[in-house]
Amino acid sequence: MRYLIVVHELAAEEIEDLRKYDQGRIVAAIEKQLRHEPGVASRRRKCLTALTPSFEHVSPVWELRIGEFRVFYDVDNVGKVVHVRAVRRKEPRQRTEDIV
Repeated sequence: MRYLIVVHELAAEEIEDLRKYDQGRIVAAIEKQLRHEPGVASRRRKCLTALTPSFEHVSPVWELRIGEFRVFYDVDNVGKVVHVRAVRRKEPRQRTEDIV
């Protein structure tokens, strides 16, 4: 079943601040990776159960890896909605906790 993807204001602003190339890459990956089964762990998706981010969210928060970028989202399985909450760049030496 297809999920509706809602990009919240903070995430939309963070995407807009990126280069056009990166914007396209991130939007395409969100569409491909989160449209179907967004709550299933994979090589690029993982559930961050022990993490409490500073941005608005509903636990648990999930992380989608797109190269050096991380997309943070949560899933409403009843309503079939993915809420994209934040998009951050993760430098090689940084931990996920450092960017949320």
